[in-house]
Amino acid sequence: MEQNLHQDLQKALPFWDLLSSEERAQIQESSAYVTLDKGAVIHRTEQGCQGVMQLCTGQLRVYLVSEEGKEVTLYRLHTGETCVMSASCFMDSIVFDVLIEAVESSTVLTIPPTILSSIVKRYPKAELELYKAASERFSDIMWTMQQILFLGIDRRMAIFLWDELTRNGAVLHLTHETIARYIGSAREVVTKVLNYFAQEGIVALERGKITILDKEELRKLIQ
Repeated sequence: MEQNLHQDLQKALPFWDLLSSEERAQIQESSAYVTLDKGAVIHRTEQGCQGVMQLCTGQLRVYLVSEEGKEVTLYRLHTGETCVMSASCFMDSIVFDVLIEAVESSTVLTIPPTILSSIVKRYPKAELELYKAASERFSDIMWTMQQILFLGIDRRMAIFLWDELTRNGAVLHLTHETIARYIGSAREVVTKVLNYFAQEGIVALERGKITILDKEELRKLIQ
């Protein structure tokens, strides 16, 4: 576990090699692994700064909720990726109200803000790296917004299915409701588009399951 902790901290903190042995020891002592149940919300703006989170296993979803209760998924985090949106207290110029949910049973390594705050003050590169990681995520957010605002629902669906195919294979265990949350649409619209894809022989639909049958036709819908 000690070796894993060291490796996970190196992944989470690109400036790890700059730190002294004492500072590394402080971070190791204050960091902790947290096991999350599926559906657990681990970050809300009103909870304050959570620090940096390294996703060790599972999947997280970063999303917004409108006043009417509609959810828009900004991006998802997969095993080995780092969440810096939960560490907004280090980035005063960034004010972004988001929620973070465990899509499946997950394990995260949390690095508390108290220990990181003093390090950021001493090492300008540490703060720079945090801003860099945040800016990369904002690129993901802008891509999501671009899809919602400018792409048709059929193309957005095709892009989503292609990304899932690339990551998880041709058999996707997803409900229409889940997909609607991920792409920022209504469940009824998702069902309509998937039924059309099924009629065209691109996918086969079962309850809670989508099988991609024709990759080439799916690719054409993306272009």
